[in-house]
Amino acid sequence: MRIIVCAKQVPDTNEVKIDPVKGTLIRDGVPSILNPDDANALEAALQVKDKNPDTVVSVISMGPPQACYMLRECLAMGADDAYLLSSRAFGGADTCATSTTIAAGIRKMGDYDVIFAGRQAIDGDTAQVGPQTARRLGLPVVTYVQKIRELKEGSIVVERQLEDGYEVIECKTPCVLTAVKELNEPRYMTIGGIVEAYEKEITIWNENDVNLDPNDCGLKASPTQVFKSFTPPPKGKGEMLTGTVSEMVNSLVTKLTEKHIL
Repeated sequence: MRIIVCAKQVPDTNEVKIDPVKGTLIRDGVPSILNPDDANALEAALQVKDKNPDTVVSVISMGPPQACYMLRECLAMGADDAYLLSSRAFGGADTCATSTTIAAGIRKMGDYDVIFAGRQAIDGDTAQVGPQTARRLGLPVVTYVQKIRELKEGSIVVERQLEDGYEVIECKTPCVLTAVKELNEPRYMTIGGIVEAYEKEITIWNENDVNLDPNDCGLKASPTQVFKSFTPPPKGKGEMLTGTVSEMVNSLVTKLTEKHIL
């Protein structure tokens, strides 16, 4: 069995700030991490490998050369091999162009049984790349997977998270599954895993390697473009009312009337 995991290197959003003048992300000094939902996707694949040692877990990502550090983290956690789609032609891609590139990379990788991906990336929060990749590969997709009940030859049974519960879905393989954080708790890297990760080679492909026309990827193939990023203006300081309930109600009504809200 072969499982492919789609992973992305993202800026740590706890450290990201926006330039108030330019309206762009300030990335200088901001650490990059493995996208959290993708870590859950990788853990799901590794748990299958734990039960079936013959399973091969491959990780694929699209990004700049420094994304190799994130891929080595995946290898240190237990993945068998890693692939990076990296080229200037891929720059500026929206979810549409990104899924085109990732799908092309997966086609070149060859046979597989299941593709895992995170629900969404914390730097975009679109939750579109996984389903779009499935569409481009002509595969069925189940999103928001919170539990894997059974994986057998030719099919997989999972629980799909809903707002007020879950639904049980049986899906034919190969298929694409997107993971939520409730699916599992990602494992830590081991010392031996880290050493082995740096002994392995990461395969790097550009647009020519995956048979993509430069016009079909990156910014040129992106119908969606971000016009501006900005932080909302801070709200004014709140005011606490004191007194009896009746006094506070009268004070609140008076203030709302002064502001023409009532």
